[in-house]
Amino acid sequence: MTFPLPGAIGLSHLRAYPWEAADGVCGGSPHLHLACTEAYVVTGGRGAVQTLGADGYRETELEAGVIAWFSPGTVHRMVQREDLRITVLMQNSGLPEAGDAVFTFPPEVLADPAEYAKAAAPPQDEDQARKRRDLAVSGYLPIRDALRDGDSGPFTAFQTAAVALAQPKVEQWFPRWRAGALAAAELTGEHLKALASGDASHLAHAGVRVAEPAKRDGFGMCGHRAEYEIPASGQER
Repeated sequence: MTFPLPGAIGLSHLRAYPWEAADGVCGGSPHLHLACTEAYVVTGGRGAVQTLGADGYRETELEAGVIAWFSPGTVHRMVQREDLRITVLMQNSGLPEAGDAVFTFPPEVLADPAEYAKAAAPPQDEDQARKRRDLAVSGYLPIRDALRDGDSGPFTAFQTAAVALAQPKVEQWFPRWRAGALAAAELTGEHLKALASGDASHLAHAGVRVAEPAKRDGFGMCGHRAEYEIPASGQER
């Protein structure tokens, strides 16, 4: 029997990268998600998140206790100031890993799926992680500067290129979504129907489950990432 986190949400912990980028800012790789909302729950330190969206460019300060979240299509870049640590809540667990997340690489990389896949591959060491971050920042800065000047063209062009990259993969996302977020929502519906009829059989499975990080100090998009092995399906019971 599997018991996913509420709503089949993905969970990870991040420590922001301390490496300085071309613009003098220390932090992660700018990217967006095409179908998922992501939330930062700040657990320690100080920093910021830079975002590009319908409301233009913003920099939101982060400190312990703050929660910030970004809807699909929002480019976000985590910025390190003082030992920033974050718990990440990710909608539709499994979709970001399947290609829902797209880096702000330069247009010529985005236009070539093979080149993009090579550049976006999970880093195996710090040098590879820094190279991927720096490439994303090199594509991000012109988009940010244009948006600051009131020109949304490069931002819209990036979103369009991101969709084109993901489009061939989308059919493969439906089974993940059905087995994860949709199944979890449908399971709640079944519980409500049972309760409405006085059926308490699902309460026989009450209990606590515990997960420990399965991977420590991995290289994520925003920083050093600790992952968890948590069931994503709400159908098995």
